[in-house]
Amino acid sequence: MCDTVSPLNGSNLSIAAFLKQPAEWKNSVLGALCFSADAVESQIQTDMGVPCMCVSMQRLDAGDSICEVWHGSGPLTRGQCGAIHYRHDEEVLFGVIVLSETIFEAGTDKTPLQQATESAYRQVFALLETLRYPYLFRFWNYIADINTHSFGLERYRQFNQGRQDAFLAHGRDVVGNVPAACALGFGQGRSAQGPLTIAFLAGRMAPLNIENPRQISAYQYPQQYGPRSPTFSRASLVRLGLDEVLFVSGTASIVGHATLHPADVVAQTRETMTNIKAVLAEANRLASRRFDLSSLHYKVYVRHPADLAQIRAELAHCVGDTLKAVYLQADVCRQELLLEIEATAAHPLVSMSGQRD
Repeated sequence: MCDTVSPLNGSNLSIAAFLKQPAEWKNSVLGALCFSADAVESQIQTDMGVPCMCVSMQRLDAGDSICEVWHGSGPLTRGQCGAIHYRHDEEVLFGVIVLSETIFEAGTDKTPLQQATESAYRQVFALLETLRYPYLFRFWNYIADINTHSFGLERYRQFNQGRQDAFLAHGRDVVGNVPAACALGFGQGRSAQGPLTIAFLAGRMAPLNIENPRQISAYQYPQQYGPRSPTFSRASLVRLGLDEVLFVSGTASIVGHATLHPADVVAQTRETMTNIKAVLAEANRLASRRFDLSSLHYKVYVRHPADLAQIRAELAHCVGDTLKAVYLQADVCRQELLLEIEATAAHPLVSMSGQRD
């Protein structure tokens, strides 16, 4: 989330602070991603017409909630299509979809979670085709009990099946030209309570998709990680108006396709940051102005709250005093991964002459 004024920018504040903002400020909001231990239904979507994703995740660093708010530029249009609540300006659309697995039957050849995921993504693709925002920048996916096994398969792998089924059904690429994304778990063993919750950003300008040379692309993972590979890129660089926005996908201690340092949270944090550095190096080949670790805003998903102090210390060592991070308790897609980090930044677009366009 960036602090500068741009066609797409974001800010972090508590849900209570959001509700106290003046109407003019709220009218510029495309949507919000809200995290709290209780995941109470906020007034944001109900009373203000702002698409709001609410996820039951405890904030570990400070406060009882965090709200990641994305702002648009110019007049905004809001609407609902099926289960999707959305808002858009002339360039960017933000949407949220929440689906309960209980509305899908388990007796078919697809699990309820797989069906819910496919339905959600099909609705997203259909909406974007109708409104003509064809390019997906970023997905945020939150899945109850992501590491639990049911119907003979881990739930994260069921999610990947449903996601890819929807991509293929709509004729979308499943390799190369795919959006940045994360997929995290919540619920911590409460028998998959809570719906599948997805937020997304899309637009009318094609992003530049970025991979990490230290890692096999997620969409090319071998079958040992499930019958369908995860469908996301390591990052997306989006050029909007006078700015470039970088979305770094959920990143962890993986080199090639293997998890490293399975029992060492400090080493995993260090390896994760090495991967983010590698992604930045690739992004900087395409960006008009360099991104570095200090320019990023981080969201850090921590499996075990007791690891927080060590993770924060290592991140401070890697980034320095300018570290901007929010810490949430979450389950990561592989059992042996102790944390996952995503990041966002924005810069003014600079022309070849070195002047801001």
